[in-house]
Amino acid sequence: MVFLISSITPVLIFMFLIYYKDSIKEPFGLLMKCFFGGFLSVIIDLIIVKLIEPMGASFTSPFASSFFDAFFQAGFPEELSKLIILYWIIWKHKDFDQHFDGIIYAVFVSMGFALIENLLYVYEGGLNVAMMRAVLAVPGHGFFAVAMGYYFSLAKFHHGPKKIEFIIKCLLVPSILHGLYDFALMYGSKSANNPLLVILLMITFTVVVIALWKRGLKKVELHYQKDKLDAVE
Repeated sequence: MVFLISSITPVLIFMFLIYYKDSIKEPFGLLMKCFFGGFLSVIIDLIIVKLIEPMGASFTSPFASSFFDAFFQAGFPEELSKLIILYWIIWKHKDFDQHFDGIIYAVFVSMGFALIENLLYVYEGGLNVAMMRAVLAVPGHGFFAVAMGYYFSLAKFHHGPKKIEFIIKCLLVPSILHGLYDFALMYGSKSANNPLLVILLMITFTVVVIALWKRGLKKVELHYQKDKLDAVE
């Protein structure tokens, strides 16, 4: 029960903070559909990873294998699977009618994914892992989703030539952020015999985490203010 609570709590907190920020609340049923859709995205992710996995056999150096695992076994498949669910549930839905909506729906999908991942890691690693994931991994998934939702809304409501660019960024930006986040940790764990490299990678990881928070909060505020201006006009 303790493991279950420690896995669920940070997910609920992040969802609540984003939900609270929304000026016009989204239908609870639709939010739950996105959240449980995040469970389904785990299955899609596993299928994609299984298809890509054989390509990694040729990467034997710690750098190359860490890069492949971070970007092509974690970042890209996970974000693509979330985007597939987000698009399927939300893109044509009548309640997707404000810029902030893309962010909140993307976050709820991502938190569904994060909960399943949390349960697997916490039951294997215990409360220490739960604490680390509550501070780092869950907000990481949350802010990857903020980036996805930000561009998802721009793609939805933009009718000019940049629409395709925004659709590409829905996947590309969170995948790159996710890959950088994981690469610093993965390569660091394979470089324990090189203290200087480990220090540099931990600095990189810290910079990525700080940038995630700053960039994510900025994008939340941008869409929030955009909707307020639209409501006045």
